[in-house]
Amino acid sequence: MERRYRVVVAKPGLDGHDRGAKVIARALRDAGFEVIYTGLHQTPEQVVQAAVQEDADAVGLSLLSGAHLTLVPKVVEGLRAEGLDDVLVLCGGIIPDKDIDVLKQAGVAEVFTPGTPLPEISAWLERALDERELGATTG
Repeated sequence: MERRYRVVVAKPGLDGHDRGAKVIARALRDAGFEVIYTGLHQTPEQVVQAAVQEDADAVGLSLLSGAHLTLVPKVVEGLRAEGLDDVLVLCGGIIPDKDIDVLKQAGVAEVFTPGTPLPEISAWLERALDERELGATTG
């Protein structure tokens, strides 16, 4: 890890199931990330403001409600509007395969579905953020 990265983990929307988000937050913390968990029922605007206030390197969104095609693009657009184009957005939860490309086209860096091993998620995030850091220093 190039440095200790800051990750905001959020549960946007009305979905009240946060076990997965808490498991991811703990796994990322155990892997060396600084994790800020925003809690349940966050609006896209609240998630964006948390990313701004916490100077986040990445935002992880956990969605089980089926509202991912509505909420996730709003978070990405909000980050862009705040000038946070370099903040990586990843999401996970119950996301149909057919929606993964749609989310990536909307600006999501990666989508993780149930059953993805936790070390795979933290390794991907570390690698992606290291590449971003190295690109920023060489570009």
